[in-house]
Amino acid sequence: MTNHATTYETGAATGGQDALLLAARVLLGAIFVQSGFGKLMALGGFIAGMESQGVPLATIVAPIGALVEAFGGLAIMLGAWTRLAALAVAVFTAAATLIAHRYWDAAPDAMKMQQIQFMKNLAIIGGFLSLVASGAGRFSVDGWRARR
Repeated sequence: MTNHATTYETGAATGGQDALLLAARVLLGAIFVQSGFGKLMALGGFIAGMESQGVPLATIVAPIGALVEAFGGLAIMLGAWTRLAALAVAVFTAAATLIAHRYWDAAPDAMKMQQIQFMKNLAIIGGFLSLVASGAGRFSVDGWRARR
């Protein structure tokens, strides 16, 4: 027996897949574009913050991280080299999470908020891994290049 509700939901999601992938890319990428370019414009402060958290070679790692964040986010939004960009920003997010949101080391009054930030970043990483698996969809630079 066919479950018509499930069939309808699957058909609607499949039919709108390209639009949903566009929305996912824009929603995921936007915060990284804003944050990454903000870090690039105030690189000294970003480096100092990383040094204060004990990151080795912060003067090298910080600019690389800010570039990955800014341009990776932009590539994701545009759907350009989406799988590679999503993987790079997922790795960046994992590293940033382990540096900045170690709730198990946080002071008791900050522990809950750091745990929320940690879990939020895990969800974002999951979204990026979905883009690695699915690609950008038709409404993207990648989709345009595939049609040429």
